[in-house]
Amino acid sequence: MIIVEGHHPIPEITNAIVTSGTFDGVHFGHHKILKRIVRTAKEVGGKSVVLTFWPHPRFVLFPEENTLKLLTTFEEKAKLLKEVGIDYLIKVKFDIEFSQLSSEGFIQSMLVEKLKTYKLVIGYDHRFGKNRTGSFEYLKGNSARYGFEVEEISRQDIDDVGISSTKIRQALSHGEVDKAAEYMGRSYAIEGEVVTGKQIGTSLGFPTANILVSQDYKLIPADGAYAVLVTLKGKQYQAMLNIGIRPTVGGLSRVIETHIFDFNQDIYGATISIDFVSYLRAEMKFESLNELKIQLSKDALLAKERLISTLR
Repeated sequence: MIIVEGHHPIPEITNAIVTSGTFDGVHFGHHKILKRIVRTAKEVGGKSVVLTFWPHPRFVLFPEENTLKLLTTFEEKAKLLKEVGIDYLIKVKFDIEFSQLSSEGFIQSMLVEKLKTYKLVIGYDHRFGKNRTGSFEYLKGNSARYGFEVEEISRQDIDDVGISSTKIRQALSHGEVDKAAEYMGRSYAIEGEVVTGKQIGTSLGFPTANILVSQDYKLIPADGAYAVLVTLKGKQYQAMLNIGIRPTVGGLSRVIETHIFDFNQDIYGATISIDFVSYLRAEMKFESLNELKIQLSKDALLAKERLISTLR
């Protein structure tokens, strides 16, 4: 897959089959549209093209809200789109100036002039341009003038899937990582750098890798303990993970720490990926470190039980 920054010249694409949107999470609901453009591109000897906007439009239009958390970073989104089979990913910088572009201006400058679109495929409720005035009906009525076909994925087709990024965010905010995985077709994952912690886990016999996720917009699942899979340098390990403030030891800030089973390497500074497999329990405050240690032993047994069939 070729990634093109939207302000750079776009290479000539033969029979471009295009769709546009944020595609956060690249979940099963999105796959209806994505697989359609991949299939259509093959049928006409063309290329599939995804036009996406970065940063997420809400970050630009409603900066004071600061509540939206994303399921995927741009890099994660690009990787997932590549796996679906997309040929070109056009990354359009979304800023205030771009947000003022009319639907007519967007169509002419991006779809007609830059991409020379052969066919545009959109979801039933997709809108574009300033104040979201552009619609399927508008495109359909003007397709001859623009010189490209327009196809709408029907409401029934999308509703039959019954999946949205909002539903996935809601599931993760309640620790329902298994439900999120069903919606996404894969485990929800985060990536971060291993940083120095307070070494409390080591003193309890459960050394942990503290994870720093640098993107503050990335959604972190609900506080609690989880069974997870950790990927480091292409190798996968079973682990358990805790998200929370660690009330037993007087913690104040939210941290992410994972104990990798049967592992004793020094990985400070390394970047690891974590796939959430199963929620184990809510974060708890224990009366003593010994009680915490006992619970960690129980967590480890349960996590290993939940992970038996997952390690590749």
